[in-house]
Amino acid sequence: MIKKLISWSIKNKWMVIIMYSLMIIYGVYSVYTTPVDAIPDLSENQVIIYTEWMGRNPQIIEDQITYPLTSNLQGIPRVKNIRGASMFGMSFVFIIFEDDVDIYWARARVLERLNYATRLLPSNVTPTLGPDGTGLGHVYWYTLDAPGYDLGELRALQDWYVRFGLQTVEGVSEVASFGGYQKQYQIVVDPLKLRYHDITLMDVVNKVKENNNEVGGRKFELSDIGYIIKSTGYIKNINEIENIPLKAENTVPIRIKDIGTVQMGGDLRLGIVDENGEGEKVGGIVIMRYGENAKEVIDRVKEKIEDIKKGLPAGINIKPAYDRSDLINATIDTLKEAVTEEIIVVAIVLFIFLLHVRSALIVVITIPVSVLFAFIMMKWFGITSNIMSLAGVALAVGDLVDAGIVMVENAMKTVGGEAETN
Repeated sequence: MIKKLISWSIKNKWMVIIMYSLMIIYGVYSVYTTPVDAIPDLSENQVIIYTEWMGRNPQIIEDQITYPLTSNLQGIPRVKNIRGASMFGMSFVFIIFEDDVDIYWARARVLERLNYATRLLPSNVTPTLGPDGTGLGHVYWYTLDAPGYDLGELRALQDWYVRFGLQTVEGVSEVASFGGYQKQYQIVVDPLKLRYHDITLMDVVNKVKENNNEVGGRKFELSDIGYIIKSTGYIKNINEIENIPLKAENTVPIRIKDIGTVQMGGDLRLGIVDENGEGEKVGGIVIMRYGENAKEVIDRVKEKIEDIKKGLPAGINIKPAYDRSDLINATIDTLKEAVTEEIIVVAIVLFIFLLHVRSALIVVITIPVSVLFAFIMMKWFGITSNIMSLAGVALAVGDLVDAGIVMVENAMKTVGGEAETN
């Protein structure tokens, strides 16, 4: 078989050159289109269901949310395992699928079953699917560098401007915010005043909800001009909350400021984020979508950040805290360095021992072509270019030249021996 292949190649050398050239072109294409990452993604093929029910202890969360979800999500096809975790105010359900299952097919099956299981949960509790990313999807972290700014203001800027801008980037699944204070209006009531005026706490809650609303009216025509009528009722400042009436006593309104105080504060926090011991920071985590090219996603995120910076207030800058592209570039540079050094060393050694340039080039050319062929196989089998796969390619380069050296040296000796005989 090998003898026939060699004979056919000698007789059809132009066909061999064409096939060789096509493989090189497709190999170069595979190098640029194969997803690049720093480390291989060994995380499980999973779909996460997140449910929030603030103010409830873990036991209630387990009994009324986690257990009903895990029990009713049984039976989804191609599921290996279902795990649940309950904590204060939050529930997580992890549905582990088989490795060869498409992640979006799995999310669709979970969503179908979730529509049925939701009816068993308490009212006003809505479970949601987690982002379509993996455990290694955190490709870029950033902080808002803003000396002198309030942490609450920075968190509002992150939640309502920076995060929305980055979520429009192609390949980004989610942008998670961290640090700072989530601003909220806080009403601190005096229980003695509530009892004196015969007002319950739920009366206060309901009145605030009723007075924080806008409704639309009909179209009003005047002098052949149509006007759209609406009422403006959303709360905009503390003073509006303080003047919300709760009830009337002898035609005198009892307002919120009569039974307590209103202040601007931050939501309950479970931790803080500190950067290099310089103090607390506000920022976000960019989560890459499943199966995307990490290097390209990071490049698009950086380009979008430059556009977002133009709309930031003076003195605020977006500072990278973790950039996986640095590790990706270092991995690629390591492969380039290893291949280049091996090509030079092999060329020098062959030329010294054989003293024949063309014979040395035959072996040297096989090194980059073999690397390109490896990338073709990686693309076909869906293997990303990461530190493990590229390290394997670099190590294999030293082995693949052995056969070429043996064949070239044998050919040199055979041809030289026949020439001496003739």
